Amino acid sequence: MKIIQTISQFQHIPKGCVLTIGNFDGVHVGHQEILAVARQAAEKNDTELIAMTFEPHPVAVLHPEMAPGVLSPLDIKKYLLAKYGVDKMIVLRTNRTLLNLSPEDFAGRFLVENIKPGVVVEGNDFNFGSGRAGTIDTLKNLAAEKNFEISVVAPKKVKLSTGQTVRVSSTMIRYMLEGGHVADAAIALGRPYRIAERIISGRGVGIKLGFPTLNMKKPKQVIPAEGVYAGFVKIGEVMDSALTSKEKIPAVYSIGQARTYGDDFPLLIEAHLLIEHVDDLVGQYMAMDFVRHIRNQHKFKNPEDLSKQIAEDCHQARNILAAQGRNYASE
Repeated sequence: MKIIQTISQFQHIPKGCVLTIGNFDGVHVGHQEILAVARQAAEKNDTELIAMTFEPHPVAVLHPEMAPGVLSPLDIKKYLLAKYGVDKMIVLRTNRTLLNLSPEDFAGRFLVENIKPGVVVEGNDFNFGSGRAGTIDTLKNLAAEKNFEISVVAPKKVKLSTGQTVRVSSTMIRYMLEGGHVADAAIALGRPYRIAERIISGRGVGIKLGFPTLNMKKPKQVIPAEGVYAGFVKIGEVMDSALTSKEKIPAVYSIGQARTYGDDFPLLIEAHLLIEHVDDLVGQYMAMDFVRHIRNQHKFKNPEDLSKQIAEDCHQARNILAAQGRNYASE
């Protein structure tokens, strides 16, 4: 997938392409539905599928104190959009000049003057332009005037583990993760939630307990609630190779502040790999996919009690992942 970051590169976009615009944070099942419809249109019209996104999130520029947590940083978003069929990705660097464009000026500059799409595919709640004043109806009126097609995709709903049926949104997924509900987040995402960053040196406590861990640098994205989780790890020498690795390693994760050893520890993100031998991987990159929450964090009376609990956590994680692994969609 080719990345386009300047207007001068728009010349590489074929006129009459299929275009979809959005933040695509999380690239959840609702986004995937839009991408699937757009992909079908691109194949029907024998052209390319172009996704336009914004970096950073517009709210982070206009109201930094209200900026939502990021589900998919740009590296992960690039990987996921390519996976779901995007040929070229336009990354617009968000600034106040861009955000102050009226819906008409935004559409005129990007759609009419430069991209000239044949089809635009969006959800029915699509908004664009200053103050999010442009709606799907605004776009339909422009399409009629400028002779391109609009395809509107209905919102996607999923049934959660509680039996509740909900409309999928990035906001809802953030709430799920902040509550530790990673299994429901996976339903809404269509895959386990993933965080990815560099492996850093730890404190050596895990190896003393008999459970060595890989420690992750804190990523700039939403981190699930403090707790212990079962999941799959992927490793690579660089970020891209970690994201695209075909090897998935079963693991048990700990996210927390290690209060058994005091109250002054920073948040730790650790993965104990459920395999026999692990090389020194400090400096490489790790992707952690969250499958199931096992338990909340709590303070143990002594390291021995903690070690016993970790052994039980590993047992539970193996059982969970043995069942999930058969249905796990390798990223």
